[in-house]
Amino acid sequence: MADVRIGRLGRFHCPAGWYAYVGSARGPGGLAARLARHLRLLKPLHWHIDYLRIHASPIEIWYVTGTQRWECDWARVLFGLSGASAPVPRFGASDCRCATHLAHFAMPPDLAAFANAAGVPVSREVLSE
Repeated sequence: MADVRIGRLGRFHCPAGWYAYVGSARGPGGLAARLARHLRLLKPLHWHIDYLRIHASPIEIWYVTGTQRWECDWARVLFGLSGASAPVPRFGASDCRCATHLAHFAMPPDLAAFANAAGVPVSREVLSE
């Protein structure tokens, strides 16, 4: 990838590879509305992921529906996977105490390993291969 400006966080070197971002969808319209917004390229830049989307295309969505807040737990699980690194501190984590909600991998992370470590069935939607 390249050096990327992420809102007020600043500029960061984001190496080529695979990125996994964890977030929640608790606002109006729920998961469908949040995903539709994140998948659109033309929009006001508001969330950290909006700035990264200028440089990266989503390939898959891994998700769970329900009332539990998973994003901080999932961030910890992601960083327990082999090869995870954190190129952008505080990414997506401005409202919690997590170090970041964005993980970088040189190779695609394994959904089965992630779901096993998370201890919950995780659904997968493939957007592009």
